[in-house]
Amino acid sequence: MIFTEVDFDRTGKQQGFLQSPYSHNLGAWANLLIPITVVKNGSGPTALVLGGTHGDEFPGPIAIMKLARELRPEMVSGRIIMIPTLNEPATRAATRLSPLDGKNLNRAFPGAADGSPTEQIAYYVTHVLFPLCDVMIDIHSGGRTLTFYPCTCIHRVDDKAQQRNMLESTLAWNADFLMFYLTDIAGTGLLPVEAGKQGKVVVTTEMGGSESVPSSTHRLTQEGLRNVLIHCRVLEGKEQTRESLGLPPTKMVQSLSKKDYLLAPESGIFEATAELGSLLTSGHPVGQIHFPERPDRAPEVLAAQSNGYLICHRATCLTRQGDVVATIAQPIEPDKIF
Repeated sequence: MIFTEVDFDRTGKQQGFLQSPYSHNLGAWANLLIPITVVKNGSGPTALVLGGTHGDEFPGPIAIMKLARELRPEMVSGRIIMIPTLNEPATRAATRLSPLDGKNLNRAFPGAADGSPTEQIAYYVTHVLFPLCDVMIDIHSGGRTLTFYPCTCIHRVDDKAQQRNMLESTLAWNADFLMFYLTDIAGTGLLPVEAGKQGKVVVTTEMGGSESVPSSTHRLTQEGLRNVLIHCRVLEGKEQTRESLGLPPTKMVQSLSKKDYLLAPESGIFEATAELGSLLTSGHPVGQIHFPERPDRAPEVLAAQSNGYLICHRATCLTRQGDVVATIAQPIEPDKIF
């Protein structure tokens, strides 16, 4: 159902839309329009850059829109396909789920050609855009509900050469932390996992979170995106490294056990009691839940269940039973990655 007038093989810079018929109460013959920018020049790899997979995550869309405006064909060797708001209806609504069908785009892959709007987007990305690209960059943050220590993310793949390329490309973001994450913590159908299955070099992030984004997070998002594209030899420029920037090496960590993701045992108001990025020992309190209907009741204390870094905690204080309120990430020895 999705089509575009953008010619992915044309040299130069094009601005257009992914377009899909979507009839609603106030638009009988309306179409859903998702902005897309393609810059192509000469030979080289293709990078697909996506933001707004969740509509309440804004550092990615901002970074991609700025890059799309600034790029000129002569700056590119190969092709860069940029979609700043892949889940465009959710971005306009500032919601994690699409207001059109209530679905989570990052749990909808590989999608369905004749499905709901979210499923159609996932199908188009899976069957049209992924086959075009060599590198897939999907920029996330914690959205309204989680705040991450700004980090890059990576998942495990079976192919060691692909895993090494993913690791080296992700390290080029120059974030303080790189986290191996559990891909099924919140269900199946993830966009990065589908790209990985197709053999792509996958780079993802968690650039902070909450509704307040500091300038340092925007800067890391924008500079990291450009540096990864330079590393992948699709964008001109000199690659920066942590060493060249006078920074210590990226800390590589993993959250691969369900116990690393602490769930609220009851509903209430969450209070964070440990700083993001701090190294904790098992049993160290990370937060507590207060009960406004029982102010005389002592809060429920939540503690780390393993040694590791506090990589994220809940951003929204009001918390429901079963919500993730904190994630602990254990350090990885470099020789244990492969």
